Amino acid sequence: MSESFQRETRQRRAIRRVLLDSSRPLTPEEVQELGQRHVPGLGLATVYRNVKLLADEGWLAQVELPGSPVRYELAERPHHHHFVCHACDQAFDVHGCPPKVESMAPEGFQVESHDIILYGLCPTCT
Repeated sequence: MSESFQRETRQRRAIRRVLLDSSRPLTPEEVQELGQRHVPGLGLATVYRNVKLLADEGWLAQVELPGSPVRYELAERPHHHHFVCHACDQAFDVHGCPPKVESMAPEGFQVESHDIILYGLCPTCT
């Protein structure tokens, strides 16, 4: 069996479904919790192994937020930013981007990419 071909198991289908249905980036623990609704015995090691494989395949993208665990979201999503709730530590998508963010760089610097992270309380925690 080729290394690039991974068998589509019940667990992988559950993980894909959770990530497809999510409107925000998820930690592996959140994927496990939501995935257990589809496959009750879904283990954390299985989730970690599968999200890594799905990221390596380019289906998922890692979302790295300072001071937070790595999260995953669909790789095909358009450019966006994130909001992190200080109370529940969930991350949410922020759509849109401030105009001319590149103009904030010091003179003579060339911006290659940027990331904006907002922090505060989500509606559930306020």
